[in-house]
Amino acid sequence: MKIVEAFTDGACSGNPGPGGYGVILRCEGREKELSGGEADTTNNRMELMGVITALEALKYPCKVKITTDSKYVVDGITKGWAKSWRSKGWKKSDGKPALNPDLWERLLDLLEIHDAEFFWIKGHAGHPENERCDALAVEQRDKHRH
Repeated sequence: MKIVEAFTDGACSGNPGPGGYGVILRCEGREKELSGGEADTTNNRMELMGVITALEALKYPCKVKITTDSKYVVDGITKGWAKSWRSKGWKKSDGKPALNPDLWERLLDLLEIHDAEFFWIKGHAGHPENERCDALAVEQRDKHRH
């Protein structure tokens, strides 16, 4: 299995509002940047889309080290929340609907293909790849303003 480093970030102006995400993929000395956005979205949706986009860009199963500043994404996976929500028909433990089930479903499906490990870092703290992903996300967010 190839080892891939993925760095992701999301940005949103207003919540909901225009948003974007940025991704850096690194494998065997090569690097690729990806980004996208939507006119009406939330920060958490953009954080999820960053990780989904990173994993969907991989052409075959890989070992992926995912670095993000999103506690929502990291905890949703590493603490088993997303799998639990899915097993309960996208309901949280308090019975309320889980948010973003469409994106969590896509992410969980991708995690059955790839061997992914999640790492949380503090955002806006000078981490070079996180700063670059943030710049890509903000650029996309600004493109999607009304």
